Amino acid sequence: MAEVIADDIDVAERALADYDLPPTSTLRLLNLSENATYLVEDADSGAKSILRVHRQNYHRPHEIESELDWLAALRRDSDVTVPTVLPARDGRRVVTIDANGTPRHVVHFDMVAGAEPDEGTVTLDDFRTLGRITAALHDHSRSWTRPQGFDRFSWDWANCLGEDPRWGRWHDAEGVGPEESHLLERAQDLLQRRLSEYGTGPDRYGLIHADLRLANLLVDPPTITVIDFDDCGFGWFFYDFGTAVSFMEDDPALPEWQASWVAGYRSRRPMTQADEDMLASFVFLRRLLLLAWMGTHSHSKESKSKAISYAAGSCALAERYLSTNGQRLA
Repeated sequence: MAEVIADDIDVAERALADYDLPPTSTLRLLNLSENATYLVEDADSGAKSILRVHRQNYHRPHEIESELDWLAALRRDSDVTVPTVLPARDGRRVVTIDANGTPRHVVHFDMVAGAEPDEGTVTLDDFRTLGRITAALHDHSRSWTRPQGFDRFSWDWANCLGEDPRWGRWHDAEGVGPEESHLLERAQDLLQRRLSEYGTGPDRYGLIHADLRLANLLVDPPTITVIDFDDCGFGWFFYDFGTAVSFMEDDPALPEWQASWVAGYRSRRPMTQADEDMLASFVFLRRLLLLAWMGTHSHSKESKSKAISYAAGSCALAERYLSTNGQRLA
C-alpha cells in the first residue's frame, strides 16, 4: 500500500504544473479507493481544490471524459448540484502523466463546501433526500441526449457477478469458505433469475451514478452536492438504492430507510410496484459486489473496518433473501 500511495502522490505532484499550481502546494490524501483523492492547497493564494489520481487501468481517458460530459450536462440542464471541473492551463479536462512508461490520468475539481452525513446518526429524512436526488438524476439520464462517443462501462450481470466481474470474485473474500460459498451461490442463483425476469428495458436500465450513497453527498445547507461519479455507467436504475445502503445492508432499520427513500423518489418521479419489489434484489446484488470488492481493496478504510464480519453478515442476508424468495432482507 505504501508503494501505491508513493506512486500516486508522485503523479499528483507532477500534475500540479499542468494546472499552474506552485510545486510547493500541499497535497493531503483524503481517500484511497478506486482512485487517490487529494486536497490541494495553493502555496501562493491558499485556495483549496481537489486532485483525483485515477487508478491504473480502471478507466481509459475517453471514458473519464464521458463522466465529465455528464457532470457538465447536469450543471447546465438540471437542478442537481455537482462539482466543477477545473481544466489544465491548455484546456484539457484530463491530464495524463507518464509514470515510468505507465499513463496515469488526473482530474482537477473545485473545492466543494460541506460535509457528508454521519452514517452513525443517519435519519429517515437523509434517505428521503437521497431518494429525491436519485430521481432527479434518473430524470436527467432518461432525457439527456448523450454526445457521440460517450462510453462508460456496464453494471450488468456479466460485469457484476458473471464471467468478467469488475471487482473480482466474492468467493475470494475473507471469511468465505465452502459452507458460505454454497449458501451464497444459492442466493446468487435466485438473484440472477429475478434480474433476468425484471429485464433491461429502457424504463429499467440506463445511465446511473452507481455509487449514490450518503458518503457521496456533501451538505452545506441549503445546498447538497453529489460527488464521485467515477463509477457512473449503465445499469439498473434501482441499483442506485442498493448503493444507498452500502455497508449497512444488514441494519435492522433497512425497511424504514427503504420506505423513506421510496417516498423521496416518488416525490420527484414515478416508481412502479414491480420496481419496488426488486429493491431487495438490488441491495443483495450490491452486497455481493462489495464482498468481492473487499477482497481486492484491502487498502480501503471500509475493508479495514468491516471485512472481518462482512462475509458472515452477507450469509445472514442470503438466508433472508432465500427464505422470502427475494422479497425482503429484514
